[in-house]
Amino acid sequence: MRVLDVCQLWTIIPLLVLLAFPLHAQSTLAALVGVQRGGLDLSPGTDNPACHTCEFNPEVPPTSADPDDVNNAAANDSGARLHFEAVCADPGRCLLSLSREWQMPSCVPQQAVPDGKNDPPADSVKASSSLIAQPHQPADRNLDIYYRNRREFSLDVGWHPVNIPFIYDFAVGDSYNVTPLKYTLVPIVASLRWHVTNVGWKWIFRGNMDFTFSGSITAIPRGPETHYYSFDFGIRRNFVYRNWKVVPFFEQRGGAGIINAKEPLGVLFAQGQNLTFTYNLGVGARYNLDSKYSFSAGMNYMHISNAYLSQPQFYNYGINVYGPMFGFDMRLGRPRQHASE
Repeated sequence: MRVLDVCQLWTIIPLLVLLAFPLHAQSTLAALVGVQRGGLDLSPGTDNPACHTCEFNPEVPPTSADPDDVNNAAANDSGARLHFEAVCADPGRCLLSLSREWQMPSCVPQQAVPDGKNDPPADSVKASSSLIAQPHQPADRNLDIYYRNRREFSLDVGWHPVNIPFIYDFAVGDSYNVTPLKYTLVPIVASLRWHVTNVGWKWIFRGNMDFTFSGSITAIPRGPETHYYSFDFGIRRNFVYRNWKVVPFFEQRGGAGIINAKEPLGVLFAQGQNLTFTYNLGVGARYNLDSKYSFSAGMNYMHISNAYLSQPQFYNYGINVYGPMFGFDMRLGRPRQHASE
């Protein structure tokens, strides 16, 4: 080969290299742009198991495979979303710099990355359950009325005109009968009421207990005797339901007293001696005006007898009557400051 031909060949080689460089850059850009525009099949329904939902940013503009168009778009776009390095020291390492909006969307669904500092799953469930809103339950105003060591003054007045047999005749072996002599009793009972428990128990049994220490004067408008004085001790169960102003109750009272007996004076079926005993059984309801004042109403059974102490000289006939009873209660001392069951 001649020297002239060798020189011409060395002259052509640089030209071929210069011509091959734009083709190489164009093929590299086309490959990258092809990935951005869907050169990889990442749509749903493909065989790629990791890709079930591919979402593309609608703000991404269409990309041209022509590098000149890309450069023009980059020059016109003030946000510089696509940056192409036109000059590279190594053509094989020319990089296409993409902004966040132009990056290839991820086909893998995003999942929360567990943080080692978070609580364990069980603790998380407990924390979540504690955040659940609890149903609002209003405060129980009755806890300021029925509580341990509350003291009250109570005044009860009754009208008992109905004569019946002794309710416990089965226990003493007597028959259920009444005497021809009828009585009407009007008990007037002044009491110190002492609540000995807080509100407790559940369902229909929810309530508290109170003790009653009473002094009673009983007028007898119908019957041979005229008056009866007694001292009584009683216990009452208040059925306290949440925020009810009307509170049902059941009570019993018993004691001893003095009556002006007339049987020793010859009055048949009257009382055999002055020393007698009494027993009262009542049911009713109490209405609370506020934490200090309340009224009550109910039915009361009243028994008076001498427990057969006058026999055999004088027979023990006794008195057994019942009728309505009305009461008034007033708190003594300061109101309760903190209510809790």
